[in-house]
Amino acid sequence: MLGSTTKAIHLGLALGIAAITLSPALDVGSSESLVAADSSAQGVTLTAGQIDNLVLLGKVWGFAKYHHPDIAGGRIDWDAELRRILPAVLGARGNVGATAAISRWLAALDSSKCVSCAAMPEAPHLQPDIAWIRDEGTLGRELSASLVRIYDNRWSKPAQHYVTFARSGNPVFANEKEYTEDSIPDSDLRLLALYRFWNIIEYWFPYRDLIEEDWDGVLREFVPRLWQSNDADSYRLTMMMLTARVNDGHANLWSSPNVRPPRGLHRLPVKLRFIEGKAVVTGFMGDTLQQPAGLQVGDVITTIGGQRVDSLVNAWTPYYGSSNQPARLRSIAYELTKGPSGLVSVTGQRAGSVFDLRLERIMIPTQELRAQGVNALSGDAFQLLTDEVAYLKLGSVSAAQAADYIRTAANAKVLVIDIRTYPREFVVFALGTHLVSQPTEFARFTRGDGTNPGAFLWTRPVSLQPAVPHYNGSIVILVDEGSLSQSEYTAMAFRAVPNSIVVGSTTAGADGNVSHIVLPGGLRSMISGIGVFYPDKRPTQRIGIVPDLVVHPTIAGIRQGRDEVLEAGVSRALGREFRMRTISD
Repeated sequence: MLGSTTKAIHLGLALGIAAITLSPALDVGSSESLVAADSSAQGVTLTAGQIDNLVLLGKVWGFAKYHHPDIAGGRIDWDAELRRILPAVLGARGNVGATAAISRWLAALDSSKCVSCAAMPEAPHLQPDIAWIRDEGTLGRELSASLVRIYDNRWSKPAQHYVTFARSGNPVFANEKEYTEDSIPDSDLRLLALYRFWNIIEYWFPYRDLIEEDWDGVLREFVPRLWQSNDADSYRLTMMMLTARVNDGHANLWSSPNVRPPRGLHRLPVKLRFIEGKAVVTGFMGDTLQQPAGLQVGDVITTIGGQRVDSLVNAWTPYYGSSNQPARLRSIAYELTKGPSGLVSVTGQRAGSVFDLRLERIMIPTQELRAQGVNALSGDAFQLLTDEVAYLKLGSVSAAQAADYIRTAANAKVLVIDIRTYPREFVVFALGTHLVSQPTEFARFTRGDGTNPGAFLWTRPVSLQPAVPHYNGSIVILVDEGSLSQSEYTAMAFRAVPNSIVVGSTTAGADGNVSHIVLPGGLRSMISGIGVFYPDKRPTQRIGIVPDLVVHPTIAGIRQGRDEVLEAGVSRALGREFRMRTISD
């Protein structure tokens, strides 16, 4: 909903009135240069100069939000102040006019000197990227001096109004407003959505250094994009593209997944996975659904609805936020057959021949959807595959039964721990303590510093402490692109065990407790909130858990019903070939 001040600005524009009176708050200077913050509704396109000025405003607004004591202390509604200053910046004459307007705006803030001043700690993992506040050539002397003064007298308490910290260290953004009154926020709130998300990444994302592109350039790119996104679909799609640019598997527009392509609520009841660079049928969705006539496990899908799969992947990639390409392809495979109800043409290849089918998209029950993308063995959480090989699937694990699993596996030479899915329960310590015979470090974290936004500090390493019963055999840890977040943290812990080996392919590369973000229009996103590293400070984000033994499934193996990753891992641990029985045996 628009405030009375913003409504007055709109009315002034419509009537051609040059001077508009603002309600009393922070001074923004002369009203003679004001234009409507919602000019996009009138079809106005931003000039290059206006884009430059809005980029500067976004950076200054975010810097002040997390550094100025009155704002960080919650004494000023900083969202409202952004909406007040926007017209002055939009109507400013060039960069000089914009910096002057912003300087007058900041001058109204209390600039009292700090008594107990904040200090930068020694040897942080990441330093704040704030050299720009001293660039007088861009900012002008007055604005630069104001920003430096704010920094020198910055907020000095660990928690702020707009960001606090959970016990685990990840930031909590509990006091951000959602602005859910309208599903299509006005342009000022769309810019607020951009500025809020961009600055959270700038100051509170522990993997800011791994984005691998100019984050300032992303801000510049998305100012005009969001200015023009004046319908519900384009706003959500643009925000989805923005979150994807962080390259963090936790960062996505989780409130609106169905807005990204492909659109539709119906699917083919098949499980797909990219193997050897191709979309391969790996199974069918549960016992309650009928297998599509003509499709077989191991079929390669080449087109859907007359469109080539590789072309669809390229077109959809900007909307799928992931830390690396294997994880992105996993997500796309999950959605690939979505669309409207009814028949759809599907072409593909099978053992050198080509097939052309018309298959029906249907509604898939939620419990069936959850099974897609799980590459672990079917059956119970714990299984004795042979007298020598025990198997534990973390997708069905029970932490309370951890000691029982170890007792049952005691005589097996190999314990396979399958983490090719998300653990049903957190078992890092419940299970891990039974795998080590002495205290064993396996991870350390970085966390944000509330007194130095943008700085990330090292914590002490985390360890497994031994407990009985103890498993003495070899441990094979299975991972792939379906191993995400807690799965990766669990794999880090178990690979620290001396007689363990990680087998499979690179994981999703998104580790760390999540921090939730609300955005105007009722949108929701997340980020990885703490940095997760090995004890020697080697990174995991985007890289994932790199296996000791790299094994990728093959199309031939899928057709034979084999689990080639499990077989290769057990073969290495036993020192001889191990093969599981398949349907074709």
